[in-house]
Amino acid sequence: MMFGLILLGVMLNAGAQLMLKAGMTQIGHFDFSLASAIPVSFKVMSNPPIMIGLMMYVMSVGVWLLVLSRVQVSFAYPMLSIGYIVNALAAYYLFGEPLTSLRILGIFIIIAGVYLVAQSS
Repeated sequence: MMFGLILLGVMLNAGAQLMLKAGMTQIGHFDFSLASAIPVSFKVMSNPPIMIGLMMYVMSVGVWLLVLSRVQVSFAYPMLSIGYIVNALAAYYLFGEPLTSLRILGIFIIIAGVYLVAQSS
């Protein structure tokens, strides 16, 4: 049950990142300047993927608070690294981002670390 809640929080957080990336891909590159602040802010706040991503973040915080009320933070927090795996794989498939051998090695190291943390409780 608790691992399921942790996984739900991780997936909401990872999904939020992916939605924010999708939204910013639609908006495109912009420079931080006083002149662009209002137009860019309007684009960001009216972009559906960004709004969905922000809502997912809010939901993930709610789930995370529930998790933290029940398990040790030293156990739960390392589980968030599962999100790195989800995002790396999803970014490869959804956005065509590279999944190099070094990144794959990093994913396996993360998996090993999550496994060790999970075994410690």
